[in-house]
Amino acid sequence: MVNQSPNTNFAVSAVGTTQGCPMEDTQEVEEKAHEEVISDKTSEKQETLDDVLSRHRKETSQLQKKEVEMKKAAARGSKAEQKAKKKQVEEEVTQLSAKLKEKQAKELAALGYNSGNRNEKSNLDNLVKAIAGVSVTSQPEHTKVSKAKQRRDKRAQQEAEREQRIQAEQSDIISDRMIEDEKLERKLKPLGLTVCEIKPDGHCLYRAVEDQLALVFGGRSPYTYQELREMVAAYMRKHTSDFLPFFLSENMIEGDSDESLAQKFENYCKEVESTAIWGGQLELGALTHCLKKHIMIFSGSFPDVEMGKEYKSGDGTGLSNSSITLSYHKHAFGLGEHYNSVVPT
Repeated sequence: MVNQSPNTNFAVSAVGTTQGCPMEDTQEVEEKAHEEVISDKTSEKQETLDDVLSRHRKETSQLQKKEVEMKKAAARGSKAEQKAKKKQVEEEVTQLSAKLKEKQAKELAALGYNSGNRNEKSNLDNLVKAIAGVSVTSQPEHTKVSKAKQRRDKRAQQEAEREQRIQAEQSDIISDRMIEDEKLERKLKPLGLTVCEIKPDGHCLYRAVEDQLALVFGGRSPYTYQELREMVAAYMRKHTSDFLPFFLSENMIEGDSDESLAQKFENYCKEVESTAIWGGQLELGALTHCLKKHIMIFSGSFPDVEMGKEYKSGDGTGLSNSSITLSYHKHAFGLGEHYNSVVPT
């Protein structure tokens, strides 16, 4: 039996039936087919420097988004779990970032792009432009840069800096939230309480109170969050003199007439009962009187707030079974303040 080499098999398949053909023709066909295969592969893989930089920008952006998502996921759970997750995320992000930079550096080097032969400022400018998707192909020094290109470069740099600020702010928010949650947990744990997450949709205050009423009344709240909104608006209209001074302290504009001030307050009441406008101090004050309930608001960023002490049951000290307990979060989300329900562990 004769063993045929891979090259022999390739030659036969490339030529077909070779009987009666000279050996030179067989070799010529083999070499031609081999060259075509190599040529096809080269054309498929070839990328320009701008193409590579554009792809690198997308890869870097995807890694940044993944880092934010991982940090968000790590900001959940107990204090110990959050610490462990945070350390794991940092290590994983460091490894992913190092691998990506190494891969990108090799790809740029393969195209003849060497950052070592440029000064530090030039490298920084090119990095900013590359991240923003602007070509960094070298231009002859004597070439005059048009005003339109200068404007594009400036916008690109501003956009890159903006993206960096957003990433930094997002990291700060996650960090502030973790600190706030840890402080709140230290307050609630000795009391046998924990936070019950409420949907952050603008109705969070009313949904949290609805959740508390369900606990007080044994499983079902007598009011929905929308009915609570309507009750608050009606109470504020009926007791305008109690709420108007506090409302005006934040909404009064110099030159407003008494009529326009009254109309502003009425418009605000309409928003309370018919939109997803966030609730705060005014609405909590109305809720405690509408429901005739003692309300306690715990916070990891501010001193705790107690409202409606006159409605406390029992000896009037501490929390009672009929008290409404909420938590206030300043750093829970980038959009603004948030309320959750506080329940027994």
